[in-house]
Amino acid sequence: MTASYCTDALADLVAGAGELYGQQRSARFFFDAEPQEFRWVLRTTDDAVNVTLCKFPDVAVSPDLPDFHGTVMWQATYPRSAFAHAVLEAAHTVLTEHGEAGYLAEWAMHPYPVALVQDLRRLHMRDDVCDLPHGLSCP
Repeated sequence: MTASYCTDALADLVAGAGELYGQQRSARFFFDAEPQEFRWVLRTTDDAVNVTLCKFPDVAVSPDLPDFHGTVMWQATYPRSAFAHAVLEAAHTVLTEHGEAGYLAEWAMHPYPVALVQDLRRLHMRDDVCDLPHGLSCP
């Protein structure tokens, strides 16, 4: 799956994971794949997150369509702590590989989402029981 530089994909993923720490029980965001849309639907039940990734043929019309109109590409359920940790590790890997300046050069329209990553890390460390190593550094 490839996301267009027109979409702030990493920020949307990190923000979506962070939304699951409050009263909100679901989050939706999409990656523009020109012309396709990849819609992420996150739903929480207790401390688990159901992740569904749907594909829509045309991003120009799909935002108005309900989730069931898309083709399910992937679906899985994870403990919230494991999902948040995986998102943080992915964000850290991107930052390590590209740096903030390199990320902006690659993504053009969107800077690396420093504040969102820091917020998700704070929520994860505060609210989750996670036995995985936390060598994640934030700029």
